[in-house]
Amino acid sequence: MPSNHSRKVVLDLAVSLDGFIEGINGEIDWCIMDEEMNFAEFLNRIDTILYGRKSYELWGKYTPGNEASDEEKELWDLVNGKKKYVFSKTQTIKGNNVVTISDNIAEEINKLKKEPGKDIWLYGGANLITTFMNLELIDEYRLSIHPVILGAGKPLFTDIKQRHNLKLVDTKRYSSGVVQLCYLHQ
Repeated sequence: MPSNHSRKVVLDLAVSLDGFIEGINGEIDWCIMDEEMNFAEFLNRIDTILYGRKSYELWGKYTPGNEASDEEKELWDLVNGKKKYVFSKTQTIKGNNVVTISDNIAEEINKLKKEPGKDIWLYGGANLITTFMNLELIDEYRLSIHPVILGAGKPLFTDIKQRHNLKLVDTKRYSSGVVQLCYLHQ
């Protein structure tokens, strides 16, 4: 990879047709993990994952149980092998391959983007996504729109301070009914 290459921060997540990333009780059981979507391909494109503290506590150390399929275990092995940054003003998170960032977010992310490596996955949660949007740190949006209307829950976008113009660069339609939209920040 050329030394002048800048890594991209990629927001990749599932969203309901009505714009929610979680149900009213935090449920994500409506998310379809479709083999056709080839999530492993995305995971091989990144080497770093960015989490808010709550998201990290829920999913950053997750290991599937014995009842999980081999494919699911392989995906989680890919996720768990990445370098992780956790954003928290209240706690320092300890663990292998984990760095806590508590302030100077824009400075830290811009420094990270200049380091050699693959792209960076902005996992979330919602507050971290809002912070990154307001600091204009997201380079690519990969939104997988699921064929469900939740009616209520945690919205994808809240408290956005300015307009963000995006350019549609790819659309994929899957037999499960999921449509993935990929945009670049302009």
